[in-house]
Amino acid sequence: MSGNEVKNYNLITRSLHWLSAVVIIGMFAVGLWMVDLTYYSKWYQTAPHWHKSVGILLAALTLFRFVWKSTTATPSAEGHPIEQLGAKVGHLLMYVALVVIFVSGYLISTSDGRGIEVFDWFTVPGAGELFANQSDIAGEVHFYTAWFVIIAAAGHALAALKHHLVNKDNTLRKMLGVSK
Repeated sequence: MSGNEVKNYNLITRSLHWLSAVVIIGMFAVGLWMVDLTYYSKWYQTAPHWHKSVGILLAALTLFRFVWKSTTATPSAEGHPIEQLGAKVGHLLMYVALVVIFVSGYLISTSDGRGIEVFDWFTVPGAGELFANQSDIAGEVHFYTAWFVIIAAAGHALAALKHHLVNKDNTLRKMLGVSK
């Protein structure tokens, strides 16, 4: 190990990682709950507004994460080369899936031409209906991609626990900021 090697992810990277994890899990749970709301529920309009608002903010946070990740030093990966490749592919697929979720959510929300009000702070302009059955198609894509992200995140967490408990390496500790 050289003297200049980064041992842990920095505080901003760790904070972005854990905040994103909590928000993504929360958004998934709220999304599942929201689809069963009836017109007469007091949450019928409020829950989607919050879901869209948090989704837009998460998209901005994720964009910042992309930029931050590409400009910040990170610790080297541990494990067998096939595990390192799996981690790279898994991370890439989760990021691509998040972009698909953001785009499909936008297409669902703006197909009627209205913009997305983000907590009454600002409005993201709507594009209108770009193709037939846009809301339905984008809704299916959004739903299944969200499931993919949750399953991939569970795999990601299990892999981190495997590294920690079986391999006894620093993989998880690096994201906690306490590697040896």
